[in-house]
Parts: sequence; C-alpha cells; structure tokens
Amino acid sequence: MGLLRFTMDLFEGLGSEFAPPAPAPARPPRVKKPKLVAPPAVPLAPPAPVDPHAPPAVPLADTLTLANFAHPQATREVVLGSARVAYEFKRGKRKTIGFLVGAEGLSVRAPRWVALRDVDAAIHEKSDWILRKLTETQQRHARVEATRIEWKDGAGFPFLGEPVVMRLDPKHGFASVGGTLDDAVEEGGPRVLRLAVAQNAEPSQIRDAAQAWLMRQARKLFIERLDHFAPLLGVQWQKLSLSNASTRWGSASADGSIRLNWRLIHFRLPVIDYVVAHELAHLRVMDHSHRFWETVESVVPDYDLLRRQLKDEAVPRWG
Repeated sequence: MGLLRFTMDLFEGLGSEFAPPAPAPARPPRVKKPKLVAPPAVPLAPPAPVDPHAPPAVPLADTLTLANFAHPQATREVVLGSARVAYEFKRGKRKTIGFLVGAEGLSVRAPRWVALRDVDAAIHEKSDWILRKLTETQQRHARVEATRIEWKDGAGFPFLGEPVVMRLDPKHGFASVGGTLDDAVEEGGPRVLRLAVAQNAEPSQIRDAAQAWLMRQARKLFIERLDHFAPLLGVQWQKLSLSNASTRWGSASADGSIRLNWRLIHFRLPVIDYVVAHELAHLRVMDHSHRFWETVESVVPDYDLLRRQLKDEAVPRWG
C-alpha cells in the first residue's frame, strides 16, 4: 500500500505538468490589522559622570600585545605568560642551570650535557621570578633615564637627597674651588650651585665642573663619617679612595683601605652612613655572615631599610 501510494503521488505530480491550469482560489476576506501604538517613551538615564582621575581606557590591541624583554645578545626566545623573553644562552663548565637578570636582560648558563628541552623546562619553572626581576629592572631603567642630567644652565640633580639647580656664573671669585652652593631662593625650593663656567661652555665642560665639585664634597663628607663610625666599631681605616664604579658602592681591604663611590653624594646622609658603616664593618668581619650584619646593626640599627633605599632609589644618569 505504501508503494502504491508513492506511485500515485508520483504520477499525480507528472500529470499536473500538462493539465490545464486550475482556477485561482478565492481571495480570503481582508482582515483589518490593529493599529500599532508605540509604547510610552522611557527617559534615558543620564550618562555616568566621568572620573577625571580614572586611568584611560586600554585599547584592546594593547591588551593582546605581549610584553617584550630582549637581551642585545639574545640567541633563544621563549614566551612566559604574557611576555616574550629573548635571552642570551651559553654553555660552559658548570653543574647546574643558572639565571642572571641584569640591565641588558636575561642570561641563561647551562652545562654542556643538558638538553635544550631541560633548559626550557627550567626557565618555565622559574618564570615568575624571571618576569618579576625583568619588570623590576625595566622599571628601574626607566627611572634612571628619567633622571638623566642635561648639562646646561638651570639643570639640576640631587645633592645629599635634596634638589640642586646649576647656574653658570663665571664672574664670581670662586674659580679656585670650582663653585659654591647658595641657599634656596624660595623656602622649600632647590638650592643653587654656582659653577665657575662660561655661559657658552660645552655640556662636557659643565659636567666636568659639576663632577669635580661633587667629588670634593664627597671626599670631605666621607672622611667625616669614617672618623665618626670607626671608633664606634673599634677599627682604624688607613686610606680613602673615591671610585666611579657602575655596580659597586664601596669596598674594604684588610689593610684598612676603603673605596667609596663618589656618586653616593646624591643620597641622603643616612644612606651614606649605612655604606660607610658597611665597609668599616668589613675591617672586623671580611664576609657577609650573620656576625657581619650584627656588626653593622650595632651602629646603624635601621640598616636593612637604608639598604633597600640604596637599591631602589634611582641615581642620576651622567651622560
């Protein structure tokens, strides 16, 4: 029956192709559509006030961009979280995989026999530490760049933690000492360092004059602080040398020789005192053992706070 029905339907369809057209069906009576009435207008809520202190909206494209940390001698690259890290990779005679984050970026050292997949695994295991140190280093570099000194009349830098403005003043009679530090013109304003330099002097000449003055102040102050702390620690220092090292603030030798970085003169006196006491303490304990830090603490109780300040505060960039 099902087959028969299908056949019938098929032939009915074929027949209809040739049959005369059937009369058009009668048009159904027209039904009047109800008139649509618009709903009452709802007043729009006033726009939210704009907070002038709110941070600007971040474009979507920026949120999808990976942070980039690239070492200038990079030979390998890895993606850690939301950051792309291009790092310097070297093999050598060592037993473990080592990581170093410096001003240039990430350096990785590995034994010659370690497979690259094991190096990658170690990097991912240390990814939180690596990204934190890279970010801190990048932020510190930005702070340092922001303090770059422009060597011209009116430029400034910190002296003992306070702002100083340079004025080129060759007419005054302090050529023998290179300059003089006046009191602030306004209360709370910067003090004025008058340098015996011509108004048309080259930036390098202004820089050299300022550096010579600062180094004289540093030597005088360092000697005063060494003489203050040495008796308290029961040591004697023999010789002071000023250094210009880029990575060390000071050093001490068993023979009583002390080296201090003259750029410490940019910091507040308590920070300078910490470094002076640190080096003098080495004349008693020539390491960084618990006994050494107890020795430092005996004369500088808040040394840990001052130590962090020395590390975190940006030193002016001399260029």
